[in-house]
Amino acid sequence: MRPAQFISRLALTLGLSLGITSLGAPQPPARAAESQAASPTLAAVRSRGVLNCGVSGSVAGFSLPDSKGVMQGLDAEGCRAIAAAVLGDATKVKFVPLTTENRFTALQSGEIDVLVRETTWTLQRESSLGLLFGVVNFYDGTGFLVKKSSGVTSARDLDGATICVEPGTSTELAIADYFRANNMKYTPVEIQDVEELRRAFLSGRCDVYSTDASALAAFRYIQGEHAGDYVLLPELISKEPLAPVVRKGDDKWFDIVRWVSFIQITAEELGISSHNVDSFLTSQSPDIRRMLGVEGDLGKSLGLDNKWAYNVIKQVGNTAEVWDRTMGQLGLQRGLNNLWNHGGLLYAPPLR
Repeated sequence: MRPAQFISRLALTLGLSLGITSLGAPQPPARAAESQAASPTLAAVRSRGVLNCGVSGSVAGFSLPDSKGVMQGLDAEGCRAIAAAVLGDATKVKFVPLTTENRFTALQSGEIDVLVRETTWTLQRESSLGLLFGVVNFYDGTGFLVKKSSGVTSARDLDGATICVEPGTSTELAIADYFRANNMKYTPVEIQDVEELRRAFLSGRCDVYSTDASALAAFRYIQGEHAGDYVLLPELISKEPLAPVVRKGDDKWFDIVRWVSFIQITAEELGISSHNVDSFLTSQSPDIRRMLGVEGDLGKSLGLDNKWAYNVIKQVGNTAEVWDRTMGQLGLQRGLNNLWNHGGLLYAPPLR
């Protein structure tokens, strides 16, 4: 082979190995380019100046209007945290009460921007409904509430019982699976309206009220002096990780919703709260400075202002603060809903 031919072939080989062709330098993968695309949901929220957030609006501890008509609860606070991040104002939320049957349709159709309605993350829902679940905001399980006068002390005593349950929920399937696995029979009393369902249980139309254990505990709590008349059975018959839900296809919006939750977890871990966050603005910790927007562009990477995390913490608080004024008011212990280094499951990735 002549020297000139050898040099020519060597150049061609090197060019191919480096991805250099007559078309120029290699282009970034399409997926990487897509990840930088602006969020249509974020654009819509900013254009209207308010976040449309789907909630139940009827469950104490999660979302229920107080005596002044202000929506209170864990889910309501989740909506406010997202609004604080994307609009800079936690009050710019339109709460949209939804049932278990119309909640997914409302999200799919664009009626709401995000669903924060004690909704269980399941494979079927994520794989077939065009939805994505964010960070779990409550680790729960299906439970049973009975009247103390019934003498029932275990779920194994429920053979032949009538059970009040909301249709279109994961609770329905959990009950069916549990009774089938234990060779027991039951009669479901399906009622869509939560208040009507509860009245049916209180009036004796059904023997058992079944839903997430947290909701049952909240319902028992609001019975006041009669709370002792009801027993929450010790068994949890399913895993019910409750999480915010968004539509698939808007990756940037999914990132925002997910990292709002992670910010609140990180803030608790670092001891940063709504009361002391301003004192951390002069911190020398690189992680804290990036988180609060003192330096870096974490906000820009999400399409947000660099003060987005500061706004979330200042206006809504960290996970402990939110728990204390919602579930804590119902007397619920955090358990699995505590930080990872306090025996719970809350764990956030690093901010870098």
